[in-house]
Amino acid sequence: MKVTAQEEYGLRILLRIAGCKDADGMSIPQLSEAEGITPHYVAKLARVLRLEGFINSTPGYKGGYILAKPAKEIIINDVLKGLGGALYDKKFCGTHTGSLNLCVNSIDCSSRSLWKMIQFTVDQLLNKITLADLLSQEKESGKILEQILDHTNSDVSVK
Repeated sequence: MKVTAQEEYGLRILLRIAGCKDADGMSIPQLSEAEGITPHYVAKLARVLRLEGFINSTPGYKGGYILAKPAKEIIINDVLKGLGGALYDKKFCGTHTGSLNLCVNSIDCSSRSLWKMIQFTVDQLLNKITLADLLSQEKESGKILEQILDHTNSDVSVK
C-alpha cells in the first residue's frame, strides 16, 4: 500500500492552512512556496479540498484559503478519503475482474476478507485523528498519535 502524492500534499496543504494565523488565509503562491510544489498542483489540491468541504476561499486581492470548520472537527480519515478514496470499498471487486466481466472469486474470496479487515482497522484509527492532532511539532504530534493508537488498541476486543 502506498500513500499517493495527492493524499500527502493535500494533507500538508490542509495543515499549512490550519496553522495560518492570517485571517485571509494562505494564497496559492504562498502554499506553493511553503510546500515546494507547483502553483498548478496547489490549485488542483485546493479545489479538491474546497469541494470536499474542508476549506473555503477568501475573496479579494489578498484572498486565500481558510479552514471551512475548526481543525478539531476535521477528521483525517475523511480528508484522506476525499483526496484519494478508501483502500477498499464496495466497488473494489468490480474494478479488479481481470479480463472478465465478473471476478472469478466473486462468491468466495479470502483476499476480500483481508482488504475489508485492513480498511476496518485503518478506519478505526483514522476516525479518531483530527487535523488539530497534527498541528503540533512532530515530536508532540507523535505523542498524541501514540496515545490515540494505545486507546484504539485497548478498545479492540479479541473475539
